[in-house]
Amino acid sequence: MTYRTIRQRLMLSAGSTVIMGLMLAAAASSQASATAYEGSTASTSKSVDATKPRPTPFRIHFWEALELEPQDAWTTLRKSFQWQEKSLPDEAQARVDEWIEHYRSSPENIATITERASPWLAWITQQVSERGLPGEVALIPFVESSFDPGARSHRGAAGLWQFMPGTGDALGLVRNGNYDGRLDVLTSTEAALDYLEMQADQWYEGDLMLSLAAYNAGAGTVNRARRQAQSQGLNGDYWDLSLPYETMQYVPKLKAIVTIINDPEQYGVSLPEIHVDPAFAKVKLAQAVTLSEASQLLGVSQTALAELNPGLLNGSIDPRSAQTLLVPEEVDTQMLAQLSQGGSQTQDSNQALAQNSRGNTHRVERGDSLSAIAARYNIDQQDLIRWNAIDRPSTLQPGQLLTLSGR
Repeated sequence: MTYRTIRQRLMLSAGSTVIMGLMLAAAASSQASATAYEGSTASTSKSVDATKPRPTPFRIHFWEALELEPQDAWTTLRKSFQWQEKSLPDEAQARVDEWIEHYRSSPENIATITERASPWLAWITQQVSERGLPGEVALIPFVESSFDPGARSHRGAAGLWQFMPGTGDALGLVRNGNYDGRLDVLTSTEAALDYLEMQADQWYEGDLMLSLAAYNAGAGTVNRARRQAQSQGLNGDYWDLSLPYETMQYVPKLKAIVTIINDPEQYGVSLPEIHVDPAFAKVKLAQAVTLSEASQLLGVSQTALAELNPGLLNGSIDPRSAQTLLVPEEVDTQMLAQLSQGGSQTQDSNQALAQNSRGNTHRVERGDSLSAIAARYNIDQQDLIRWNAIDRPSTLQPGQLLTLSGR
């Protein structure tokens, strides 16, 4: 039984207990209120219509108390959509509707792509949400690469976000014979979101649809089209522009798939179940290790590790290029500590290291903060930041492994 299965069963069990408690408490409250209500009506001269239904405390408070946090990545994503309520001009909506019909004509393709998105969607949604960006942005890889981290175009673009080599280099994505940061989902996602925000702020006063067009065609192309539209008395927003065909279809494609994801039943689409938490844990490595060695130590398949780490081109990770290895979330925390601190040592050395490292790591849980973790282990928050080379303290992720010492 996997960690996720155990967690889901515990949630169901806990949820049943909570619901039963709520029902008992609400029923007691309802009975007490009913008695008080009858007593108060007996002492007044006003008549009461006994047949008229009235809300009871059970009806009022039970459902309010039952509003629990969603445990599904799709629900979380839908709640972060910001563009769905905005109406479009008729011509623009027609462009979106064409793509809706295109996608709904082959629901099996959407099912395949969303299944491919399963390891990444929850984490990408978190990154988008933390920046305050529209949730729709999390579905750009659907349009760019069909959510295939290893996708490569005939023009040289690569990865989930389809970065060209020059653009990737400009954004600081390392590329050498052993590693390609464009294929690394973590680093490429951060670079893509940085790029979208940077262009929106630099050229388009925060207009992300124009930034999306520039992401596809280049800012120069979009800026020229915008000036031309404005010279004709138009506002110069995305829907006004005359752009290359692919760019003209870029945002309509995204809007179409978002519309379907927002209400899949309406379009006959079945989405895979994706948990609200990321499907992987992060291991920070100080020395090189092969995926074969990591596979043996962690007890997971080498194929699973390779799928989570597509940026590793030769089956090994070298901290000089990349320091973070992704592993399936169900891997035991102690095994992660061994890998993080022991690398490819012998089995005896690893066992000794595991004993010595017990209590010296913390696996980040949902809702954790650096200040809370530091207080829990009675260590200085700045030391925690320094030991783990944390650039942005606000971006802790569930599953991330933190060392609690400078060793």
